[in-house]
Amino acid sequence: MVAMTTIQSPVVGSLTPYKKRIYTVTNRLPEADHPIYAVVFNFINSRYYDVFATVGGNRVTVYKCLEGGMIDVLRSYIDDDQEDESFYTVCWASDAGGTPLLVAGGINGIIRVIDARNENIHKNLVGHGNSINEVRTKTLNPSLVLSASKDESVRLWNVQTGICILIFAGAGGHRNEVLSVDFHPSDVYRIASCGMDGTVKIWSMKEFWKHVERSFTWEGLPSAFPTKRVQFPVLIASIHTNYVDCNRWLGDFILSKSVDNELILWEPKIKEQSPGEATVDILQKYPVPDCDIWFMKLSCDFHYKAAAIGNREGKIYVWDLQTSPPSLIARLSHAQSKFPIRQTAMSFDGSTILGCCEDGTIWRWDTV
Repeated sequence: MVAMTTIQSPVVGSLTPYKKRIYTVTNRLPEADHPIYAVVFNFINSRYYDVFATVGGNRVTVYKCLEGGMIDVLRSYIDDDQEDESFYTVCWASDAGGTPLLVAGGINGIIRVIDARNENIHKNLVGHGNSINEVRTKTLNPSLVLSASKDESVRLWNVQTGICILIFAGAGGHRNEVLSVDFHPSDVYRIASCGMDGTVKIWSMKEFWKHVERSFTWEGLPSAFPTKRVQFPVLIASIHTNYVDCNRWLGDFILSKSVDNELILWEPKIKEQSPGEATVDILQKYPVPDCDIWFMKLSCDFHYKAAAIGNREGKIYVWDLQTSPPSLIARLSHAQSKFPIRQTAMSFDGSTILGCCEDGTIWRWDTV
């Protein structure tokens, strides 16, 4: 277990937009009469950068952004469990052949891996003991997916083979629901998770990497694979004083949020040669007014130049991640957008921003 100290006074951003980019509403799409919890663009394959997916209720829907603000429905998967399933999260993945896959999880705790070409189930990933709060794909190897669950664990899956490779839980694990998880963009071994226990935990897979590689060549039943348990993180950070519902790696830095109306950018400093010694530098804070309820997820463009986060009043704040002090690119609002925006999705270059809302609508904003 790692003792943490927090040092350095953070730089706080101004809520006055500097108008580097101007966005306008180009579409409002009423999808359903229930909340839409997640929306995500496909960054896995350059052919599908204009394609995105949403989840809400027992439905996973695939859309394409067209010119002029139009949105076209491509596919819709409806889960067989119409009574009980409610999907909370979705991500894009692929198998070794490049087949586009959708990975969705929710209240039932079963992760559906769906072939996006025909809506057929590719795999069912069973193992979590409670609902799934987030799934995330490893960009460097999009067959690897992490899941964060209410059962206080994080699991690493191979969606190509259906194998659960690693379980991050135990003596040093989370003590309440895990709400968010993310792969480090360049360090193949490192992940970060956060949850209702108010902590962000950084884990290493280095010791178990041979098992990750083995999952691609395993010929037995997925249930017979020797899944390993990772009990201790390499760092535990108490950056926030309440639930931490979203964390994203920005290089070696982490951008995380709680229910305290702000995003926090911080640097974990792990001393590999001195186990047990680590510090955290809180670098910058990005204010987000009226963002004081949990399960509000941020998004970034492909190159992490900007971040977009919605609030409970239906507004979206777009922050420049390349400046210090932080600069607000835009504050997006519309008279008819009044409900919490559960998640945003920024397009590859950040020129389009989507927001999925509590009232079942999807909003599209484009640069002028």
